[in-house]
Amino acid sequence: MAPLPVPSPPVGGLAGCGDAHAGAVPPPPVGVASYVVADLDSGAVLAARAPHARQRPASTIKLLLALVVDERLPMDRVVVGTAEDANVDGSRAGLGPGGRYTVDQLLHGLLLSSGNDAANALARELGGVPATPAAMRDEARRLGALDTRPATPAGLDGPGMSASAYDLGLLLRAALERPRIAATLTTRNIAFPGFADKPGFLLGNDDRLLGTPGFLGGKNGFTDAARHTFVGAMERDGRRLVAAVVRGEQRPVRMVGQARALLDWGFGAPATGIGTLVGPGTTGSGAGSDTPPGAAAPGAAAPAGGATAPGSADGSADGSTGEVTTTGAPDAAGAPPVPAAVLVGGVAALAGVGALVAARLRRRR
Repeated sequence: MAPLPVPSPPVGGLAGCGDAHAGAVPPPPVGVASYVVADLDSGAVLAARAPHARQRPASTIKLLLALVVDERLPMDRVVVGTAEDANVDGSRAGLGPGGRYTVDQLLHGLLLSSGNDAANALARELGGVPATPAAMRDEARRLGALDTRPATPAGLDGPGMSASAYDLGLLLRAALERPRIAATLTTRNIAFPGFADKPGFLLGNDDRLLGTPGFLGGKNGFTDAARHTFVGAMERDGRRLVAAVVRGEQRPVRMVGQARALLDWGFGAPATGIGTLVGPGTTGSGAGSDTPPGAAAPGAAAPAGGATAPGSADGSADGSTGEVTTTGAPDAAGAPPVPAAVLVGGVAALAGVGALVAARLRRRR
């Protein structure tokens, strides 16, 4: 698959592969390849690491499928389950051949238990593959999520599959603006139909941040190739933040714990950001300029707000001015810095991969 075009200026005014944050106090160290912390209401990006790095999103892409379903399918439509649904790879909500499910129940199965069987049934109602990934790509472009290319409806790995921490922030923000999806993400459990001689059961929400005060919703994901991803949002004292953590491991700290630590930091960070989550239909920089979706160029822009990386590896800026602080300086060849947290996280990730392979872990979420 050909690489996706690289917009110039970068979407949201965020460029580079290192760490950057608002204010003088850095976020806590996390062992993930990429992350973003942003304000859902103002759009201000408060901290980021390689925000536009394109990784496999795993089941977090189900948020994008949910957006398409919410737009295109009536919630009371009845869908009959198939053997293909029941036998789909990875995590399942519990569909079976001949079972009768409303689109609303399938949406809950998709988001509460990350059901790949629910994704398969919903994709069939949307016209199957490749029609459903194409509709998802169109929605991603509308939202300004130009790092995102869904190859499968459920998030199972496929050719060209990609998203970024920045895009996951956009997707969750869009999902929380849809009342039906927002309500689903915070539902603890629902009665789910059985099939054939199997009785119905209670379908539960597997989000580990559920029940945390101020929790607004989130989605986790995992495949062998993608590793672990998570995006979640919380509200505190009238402020609503989102954190996306991409390509990490569950040890020594679970992904939701790493996201929670970033959110806790964000609630104490300055409101002035280093970039912005763009609005639908634009891919503007932090300075407010817009570029048409899909515009491409090989160049890169400096971080928003006029800040530049300091010459020393531990340079910082005064947080009272809302300036950005970056960690590390480019080398002589102009390559982006590699923060210590990234190196530590990479070692942890390699160790985790070895343990997982040894245990022959095959679960895909």
